[in-house]
Amino acid sequence: MDQLLTVDEAADALNTSVRFVRRLIAERRIEFVKVGRHVRIRESALIAFVVAGTVTPMTTGTVKGRAA
Repeated sequence: MDQLLTVDEAADALNTSVRFVRRLIAERRIEFVKVGRHVRIRESALIAFVVAGTVTPMTTGTVKGRAA
């Protein structure tokens, strides 16, 4: 079973503000668990969020046209 993180712990792990994590929760952009009136985020959900937002770098083979 994954570790359940508090909003503060999730913000520390992402190196963002608590407000940003709360906005992700409010907009349902990240999976979360309600424990009574408390909100917890699974560690795997946090990793999945980061992976989903990861952008692969461009290589010289994928660049078309002139360089800037």
